[in-house]
Amino acid sequence: MTSRIPERVALGGMIAIAAAMGIGRFVYTPILPFMDQALGLTKAQGGLIASANYLGYLLGALAASLIALPGGRRNWILGALALSALSTGAMGLPSSMMPSSMIPFLILRFIGGVASALVLVLTIAFVLDHLMAAKRMALYAVNFAGIGLGIVTSALLISGLAVLGYGWQVQWLYAGGLSCAALGLAAWITPGDIAVRQTSAASSAAPMDRALIVLIVAFGLFGFGYIITATFISAMVRSQPEIRSVEPVIWLAVGLAAIPSGLLWGWMGRRIGVARAFAAACLIEAAGVALSVLVITPAAILLSAVLLGGTFVGITALGLVQAHALSKGDARRDMGFMTAAFALGQIIGPTFAGYTHGIGDSFLAPSLAAATALVVAAGLVTIRR
Repeated sequence: MTSRIPERVALGGMIAIAAAMGIGRFVYTPILPFMDQALGLTKAQGGLIASANYLGYLLGALAASLIALPGGRRNWILGALALSALSTGAMGLPSSMMPSSMIPFLILRFIGGVASALVLVLTIAFVLDHLMAAKRMALYAVNFAGIGLGIVTSALLISGLAVLGYGWQVQWLYAGGLSCAALGLAAWITPGDIAVRQTSAASSAAPMDRALIVLIVAFGLFGFGYIITATFISAMVRSQPEIRSVEPVIWLAVGLAAIPSGLLWGWMGRRIGVARAFAAACLIEAAGVALSVLVITPAAILLSAVLLGGTFVGITALGLVQAHALSKGDARRDMGFMTAAFALGQIIGPTFAGYTHGIGDSFLAPSLAAATALVVAAGLVTIRR
């Protein structure tokens, strides 16, 4: 059994990230159009709910990186997974929620954001420490495939429930139940902690490498650049008669493209270097984001979904693995700063898009701003390299 520990770690990490990220964070995207229809939410209100989740994600990332967490990482991962599942399911509990009373939604999505950040930062550190010790780093792509797997699972779940006639409340409850099942599976598969490099006081206070600082800034721009399309793509499709026919499969296309994304871009990173691979993926994603608003046809929006899904997990994997490599001692601090910058971009994105949509009744301006941010991120890492 001991010889199979790297595989168990990678598989358990994949399940944890699938539940906390693919479901806990991103199930909001396919459910949002149903909430819009039932509750009369404006795009600004939908963006505000999303930003509450990303604010929690920011604070959770900072907590995971800066606060000494007693006990093993495995216990914190499982506890955060339980919190993610409960906050996800609880989104479906209010029976008569009006747009003017969004406080329960904001609180629950904030809690879910904290939980998902704790799971992501601690799981990646936990998995990479195990894989580095076992000299099995190639397995890290399995871990990041969890985001795409969770998105596919949530897309199939929400589409299936919609076909059966169930509304947004039941959809949230089922998503929470599915996350609970994933928690049990992750707890059963994942082995215990191992001894990791300890961060000395000197290394904790040591200044960051300049390459890491540039990477953190680029990662924040990437967070802003992808999240507008990732949050509103289902709502964009539903609101336009020319492409409404692809609504049942648009989020599924994102998830299917995301599953192999970590493996593909990890291979590219080994072939051409992490900086070049990161930049190339940002440019391809920028093209997909721009395409979603410049060409309004079913084929174009599906291609946009594939370009988004096929890059954002890969960029995440490349960035966090590189941050882990550039870190001194325990990598939690620097990976937490990476995740916090990522979250800051995501906080700004949906709110900016929601209010900008209210001015121009279109996602054109915010989406082109997002594409520009991705191009700048590519330029930063390329120049620094």
